[in-house]
Amino acid sequence: MSIATETMAAWCRMLLTDDSESSRSIGNDFLAGIPRLECFGDLPAGTPVLVRGDVDAKPGPLVGEGDIRLRSMKATLEFGRRRGWRQIIFGHVGRDPQKSLAKVAARIGEILDCPVEFVPDWLDPETTTIKDDLSAKIARLPDGGIIVLENTRKYEIERALWKAKPDDLDRLAEPLARLADQFAAKVARAYVHEAFSAGSFDASSVVVPAAMKKVALGKYEAEQFAGHLKECLNAQMVIFSGLKIDKLDDLQAMIDRGKVRTVIAAGSLAVALNKAAARLNGGDFDIGLSQDSQHKDKPYYISPQRIEQAERMMAEGRKKGIEFVLPVDFVLADGRASETIGPGNQQYDVGPASGDLYEKKVDDFIAAHRSDRPAAVVFHNGVFGMFEDPRFENGTRRFIAQLKRMTDAGIKVYVGGGEGGTALEKYGQPNWVTYCFTAGGTVLGALAGEPIPYLVALRMAAEKMGPPR
Repeated sequence: MSIATETMAAWCRMLLTDDSESSRSIGNDFLAGIPRLECFGDLPAGTPVLVRGDVDAKPGPLVGEGDIRLRSMKATLEFGRRRGWRQIIFGHVGRDPQKSLAKVAARIGEILDCPVEFVPDWLDPETTTIKDDLSAKIARLPDGGIIVLENTRKYEIERALWKAKPDDLDRLAEPLARLADQFAAKVARAYVHEAFSAGSFDASSVVVPAAMKKVALGKYEAEQFAGHLKECLNAQMVIFSGLKIDKLDDLQAMIDRGKVRTVIAAGSLAVALNKAAARLNGGDFDIGLSQDSQHKDKPYYISPQRIEQAERMMAEGRKKGIEFVLPVDFVLADGRASETIGPGNQQYDVGPASGDLYEKKVDDFIAAHRSDRPAAVVFHNGVFGMFEDPRFENGTRRFIAQLKRMTDAGIKVYVGGGEGGTALEKYGQPNWVTYCFTAGGTVLGALAGEPIPYLVALRMAAEKMGPPR
């Protein structure tokens, strides 16, 4: 199979520009068009299978520490081992191209209790060709054997689409087509995507599938998209927090679904909403350094456009009867709690009065929804402050306990992974919630109705393959 440059250009253009309703859906119709791993059942022992793995992990000293993403791959990898496939796992770790997957490869071996070979150098970046040594290693693998390739982001071609515009695609299409062809010719022609968190436009996720004869969604991913994520679409309460103000877009999308009745906010998102609420009430609220134009390059800066967006969101939400629960005090840099932020200051956590308010609103929600059948749904994302610093952790720690209260009351509570998942691990227990995702960004994107690049690529590859035989 050889992909023409023009074909690859069209493929990438579809990935970068398609914003149709069908590509933004995680509903049954869209997901049904992507094969599941069971469709590979006819592959004989000894077949090479390329696995885009969720290998962006930092394994601790023991299995179970820092390797939740690696463990999420276990069912898919064992499925292949039982059938004697030769599985080649590839993917990235972090954004630094110098980081290595050597420790990850070792941990996968510990999780599966089998030998795992690590290949530190497998691509010639000058010619975009896969080295013959890799093909030889695959040929020597015993049936059921596993190889892990070094960090894909070591090679610039993996990152070629990160900032690409449609006008760049004619230039990029030729090397990307060659990369995909090389994988099909020298590694495998069957491809499984089992990297739930890999939501970037990495070539390994969105380009390589174009050259494959068979593609499939891994077992863990299929469970996430068809089960837990669809449940979150029905959330009546959302708790949104964190430093990134672009979460306003995600919150707006969730509100637009028409199910959300209560929003509890903290972090930069809450700061924007505080200012918006004050303006809607005929006043103003000084959010300190977050509105200082001299800090435009800082992650905590909130532009006037974002404040206007927050105003529109709140005005529309109030008309729909949505309650926005905002912080009423803030912990500033010197550790004191204040009802205001003011010039030159920045908030680092919510204050104790805000914690009291949040707890009261949780009381109200439990009282209103304890007897709901089916059970009410709550979605929690992010942390309330700079929780990694003990001086600013109290707001986050206190609210994690509220998640347990809601779960104990029979409410389904989902945590969107990322820092929220880290906080749950630090201050609570896994059984304090219904489910904690392993990938915050992917979850938010899916719930906001954004296209998930690897799902779009898998769907396109499946359509090219035609119906399964």
